[in-house]
Amino acid sequence: MRPPDQLAAEIERRRTFAIISHPDAGKTTLTEKLLLYGGAIHLAGSVKQNSKAARQTTSDWMELERQRGISISTSVLQFEFADKRVNLLDTPGHNDFSEDTYRTLAAADCAVMLIDSVKGVEPQTKKLFEVCRLRRIPIVTFINKMDRHGREPLELLDEIENVLGIPCSPVNWPIGSGPEFQGVFDRWGKQLLRFERAEGGSRPAPMAATTVDDPELREAIGERAHKQLIDELALLDVAGHPFYQDHFLAGEVTPVFFGSAMTNFGVEPFLERFVDLAPSPRPRPTTDGGAVVATEPRFTGFIFKIQANMDPAHRDRVAFLRVCSGRFTRGMDVLHPRTGKTVSLTKPMQFVGRERNIIDEAFAGDIIGLWDPGILRIGDTLCQGAAVEFAGVPRFSPEHFVRARCTDPMKRKQLKKGLDQLSEEGAIQMFFHRKRLERDPILGAVGVLQFEVTQYRLRSEYGATVEFDKLPYQHARWVEGDGLNLDRFERPGISTCVVDLDERPLVLFESEWGVRNAAQQNPEVKFVSAIQPTLLVKAMKAGAPA
Repeated sequence: MRPPDQLAAEIERRRTFAIISHPDAGKTTLTEKLLLYGGAIHLAGSVKQNSKAARQTTSDWMELERQRGISISTSVLQFEFADKRVNLLDTPGHNDFSEDTYRTLAAADCAVMLIDSVKGVEPQTKKLFEVCRLRRIPIVTFINKMDRHGREPLELLDEIENVLGIPCSPVNWPIGSGPEFQGVFDRWGKQLLRFERAEGGSRPAPMAATTVDDPELREAIGERAHKQLIDELALLDVAGHPFYQDHFLAGEVTPVFFGSAMTNFGVEPFLERFVDLAPSPRPRPTTDGGAVVATEPRFTGFIFKIQANMDPAHRDRVAFLRVCSGRFTRGMDVLHPRTGKTVSLTKPMQFVGRERNIIDEAFAGDIIGLWDPGILRIGDTLCQGAAVEFAGVPRFSPEHFVRARCTDPMKRKQLKKGLDQLSEEGAIQMFFHRKRLERDPILGAVGVLQFEVTQYRLRSEYGATVEFDKLPYQHARWVEGDGLNLDRFERPGISTCVVDLDERPLVLFESEWGVRNAAQQNPEVKFVSAIQPTLLVKAMKAGAPA
């Protein structure tokens, strides 16, 4: 057992954060460059679709991700930087996979919001920002793609403040844009950082510190651009929002950085500042209305993600756990409060993409992978000592539905196994008619691209081919109440009633009108659009970190 002061020191140096953005803002590219500067990799990969010559990205480990050039599943990546232990969660940017992102944010203490300098604040960014605000997660902003001619920096700050409602405090300021992008002026360090283009952006970009009056800089960007830079810096000093760490941690201001993840310009100074800005592990709310502080000696943690078949050769199943307090040790026995059973954690792992290493210990703030024989679920708590349960991870109602039809009767067993595991991952939700009138299951998803991924994974990972028949439903509501008469919701062309894997009834509606009409005609019934413990909502409203 480590002394309390050593335990506190290990926990204090943990930094656990997620990167959020709209698709194509450069999120996975930034992730790759943070790994490069953090020393986790020696050559950064490319996210370009069908780029055979380029090295593939570390975080996009799934074959379909590499084929499509998009992130489908959250990746967990860990590295050391400046005596800090960094746990980086690369989340999918595509709206069709937003559920995975929402679950991942429950495990993060901070978020990096990536903004495309050309497009500004985009719809998916707004949604993810609101989730962070609800959970009181502090946000650092990185305005990317300054190597392209985009919007004016002051215009981008104004849009962030007006659209998202959060004041911006620039930590650095861009020197030019597009091909003339030279680097950034560090407003806090009062120095100008110029960069040189590295080979394809795969290696660190050489950086030199100089002053804003450097004659070479003036010549490189021209007199007009140089005067504009001087004027903008003077304006920020007079009229810009000041930065206070406590306001940032409360989500009341966002520090802003500029750069280009593609060329590596501004990435290194961003990472250096970020590990000092980002908070160490925060308290986690429990279902009894309390909270567990990170430095509490006993181990506690919760499962926020399950991933099957990360290793195709072994067809494994990994549960990702956020350590919330204390110290984890390999082989320890812990309580699984949902089942009341004791579980031995003998195969703990840490990751860089698909690559994994067996570890002997971890501390609050760390993300670890646990080999799971099928006993863990998303939202489960694991702990030492007396039972404690953390406020759960919300489950959202789907918006798209299909009936899964097995094309080969000899593969029905493989199909069942695949659908069971993918639904436990949260990749899709699976339902059955409550009277089992139909043998084939109904699958629900937030986005239609989830069905394509499910079909691909069933074929490649389980050897089961399946056809999907689209169903007309667009809304789903779990129904709660005493003495429910579920037959009243069987209305051809309007609604039907199914049950989820926990036998909870929910009604599928073809239109928003159907939802409203059912609510009006059944005032005694509660229609629920998301399964989320009410105590989590109470804790958020009361101001506790969530």
